[in-house]
Amino acid sequence: MVEERIGNETMVVDPTVEDLLLQAQELVPVALSKARTVKVFSSRWRVIISRLEKIPTCLSDLSSHPCFSKHTLCKEQLQAVLETLKEAIELANVCVNEKKEGKLKMQSDLDSLSARIDLSLKDCGLLMKTGVLGEVTQPLTSSAQDLETFSVRELLARLQIGHLESKRKALEQLVEVMKDDEKAVITALGRSNVASLVQLLTATSPSVRENAVTVICSLAESGGCENWLISENALPPLVRLLESGSPVAKEKAVISLQRMSISSETSRSIVGHGGVSPLIEICKTGDSVSQSASACTLKNISAVPEVRQTLAEEGIVKVMINILNCGILLGSKEYAAECLQNLTSSNETLRRSVISENGIQTLLAYLDGPLPQESGVAAIRNLVGSVSVETYFKIIPSLVHVLKSGSVGAQQSAASTICRIATSTETKRMIGESGCIPLLIRMLEAKASGAREVAAQAIASLVTVPRNYREVKRDEKSVTSLVMLLEPSPSNSAKKYAVSGLAALCSSRKCKKLMISHGAVGYLKKLSELEVPGSKKLLERIEKGKLKSFFSRK
Repeated sequence: MVEERIGNETMVVDPTVEDLLLQAQELVPVALSKARTVKVFSSRWRVIISRLEKIPTCLSDLSSHPCFSKHTLCKEQLQAVLETLKEAIELANVCVNEKKEGKLKMQSDLDSLSARIDLSLKDCGLLMKTGVLGEVTQPLTSSAQDLETFSVRELLARLQIGHLESKRKALEQLVEVMKDDEKAVITALGRSNVASLVQLLTATSPSVRENAVTVICSLAESGGCENWLISENALPPLVRLLESGSPVAKEKAVISLQRMSISSETSRSIVGHGGVSPLIEICKTGDSVSQSASACTLKNISAVPEVRQTLAEEGIVKVMINILNCGILLGSKEYAAECLQNLTSSNETLRRSVISENGIQTLLAYLDGPLPQESGVAAIRNLVGSVSVETYFKIIPSLVHVLKSGSVGAQQSAASTICRIATSTETKRMIGESGCIPLLIRMLEAKASGAREVAAQAIASLVTVPRNYREVKRDEKSVTSLVMLLEPSPSNSAKKYAVSGLAALCSSRKCKKLMISHGAVGYLKKLSELEVPGSKKLLERIEKGKLKSFFSRK
């Protein structure tokens, strides 16, 4: 502040930017002169002098900007420079006069001064680079009216410039702005802004860390800044927040990691930075949102084969089974089931681990819900080769329920699981008695080609047992649907199984007539030319039947 005497009264006047610039320009040579006379702590003073010598150029660059006199940030920056210059003069006087000061304290004060000069130089440079000086704004205050007038770019610039307290205020206001217009903030962001936000994740102030991770969470969820977040090394501080952040910070950190872990490379990095253990802990103790986000993150990580053993060593199998049993949100259970599906896809040791932790019964209980999803069925499919035939008695009723009530993907996985179980006459009979054959026949008309294929494969396998053969034969839709699947298009992957199923039914005169009436001969001729296995033999059997029928009519 500048004092002016008017009559007998002293008035305090707010200095202009030009006043501050002039004061700083006058103090720089004074500070340098004083610093050069100091004889003690010479190495520290040499560094301080080298930094003081850069200030005139810095001030010149700043003052040459067209908006220099209009911008709040310029004024604040000059005030910071003035305070630093005054401190340099004061400390130089102390050292020159050899006043009684503790050596360690003086060393600390000099290091602090050196850092402050460096910060001022850095901030001046950033102020020029951000381009924010092209926008004229009001002073930074806490009033709601002023808050509305702040430009997003200025708030972002303030995250990079000045001390922690000024950054804290800017960050708080940025969070408020994002509540009303998140898109405006994300659109204005540059890589340097992301870097400053990542740095604030490790600030000493818990509220700063919490607000920083709140903004970063929004950036991660937007999907447009993930590469910047990764390249600016956001993963380590996010993982640390999982361990020691406030409940809000933990939630925002885990949601950020959930989004970022979609990338396999990022998933590997999360494991490398020690993220698995705190993620598992949140699955055990977190609230519903945090638990769901953590389960999803671990699910994403489990899709990377080489880290699955690490996950197992951290106890992921037991945790995911517990979520299936007691998860707060349905989404958490779906993520847990998908994680178990990934873990059991190729590792027999992990399959055994899931089975030993009562995983089969837990998955079946999950599938018995109102709308079974594909991941739970796929996990069961991965496990059927590692359990006894007796366990099939428990699995098959759940598969029937899925074929009746599950999602399209779940039904397809259920049919695929039936194909894996149907390896002997005993298991095929067991499946037939469960009532799933009519459901598989219905599935032959599904819109998804994969569903039609796996249904045809299951029927072709089951129909080799007399009891199942009779049931399939009774349903006329079975023959007509299988004939339709003889269509020779390259995209029709079900045709080879349709051939096998029809070959098993061809011994029935009724079925053979249905095949002929629905055009099987024409399809099979084309399939024979394409050398589809079994098609030529089936064609011969059908045409032989046609000849017999012709002569019998004669």
